[in-house]
Amino acid sequence: MERILVIGGARALGAAISRRAVKDGYEVVVGARSLDGAERLAAEIGATAVHCDLGDESTLAAAAERLKDGVDHIVTTGSAPHDVRATELDHDKLVAAFTAKVIGPMLVAKHFAPVLRPTGSLVLFSGVVGWRPGPGSLVKGITNGAVEYAARHLAADLAPVRVNAVSPGVVDSGAWDRLGDKKSALLSKSAAGTLVGRHGESEDVVDAVMWLLRAGFVSGETIHVEGGARNRVA
Repeated sequence: MERILVIGGARALGAAISRRAVKDGYEVVVGARSLDGAERLAAEIGATAVHCDLGDESTLAAAAERLKDGVDHIVTTGSAPHDVRATELDHDKLVAAFTAKVIGPMLVAKHFAPVLRPTGSLVLFSGVVGWRPGPGSLVKGITNGAVEYAARHLAADLAPVRVNAVSPGVVDSGAWDRLGDKKSALLSKSAAGTLVGRHGESEDVVDAVMWLLRAGFVSGETIHVEGGARNRVA
């Protein structure tokens, strides 16, 4: 049985990936900044839990030591949005955003490279904003765009372990529930901006991730799961 570590695997898209991976027969390790949250989901779905905080390198080193008998795949879904204009940038929040998307995953590669099996893979998470610049999405756009380059360069550095990225569009993963009544308007606007005429669902992204785990001849790529939004002419 192949083992997969899902970092950020206790909530939203990470939890959806964890659930599907168990269903598909993987041995799942749910990694999260909140160990309590990881343990709750792990107990529910028949997985195990480990403390993984992309902002705390010591937790990544400890997790790699705990899983030193081998990991086949790692998926890291972390993010720390800082959606402001350039004149409003906060240094610490800027660093946190890069840590979640770029620095943290690179440190995951550092500590798990000796643990990842040669036929395995690392899947990073980007996002459509990296290809759709706009006011107020400066940090999200740059960090998501950087993930594409991280996937390319890590793929060369970690070969034969494969490294790829998934770049979702607006997905109804639960992350937008905080908007309350405004959520519906956001999803409708997103649907209108795609070529397929709908917003994304969690399963659209999960399907792409699970495909990448099995796609043994794909490495260094970014898979766009956004209904053609990048190609929609305004």
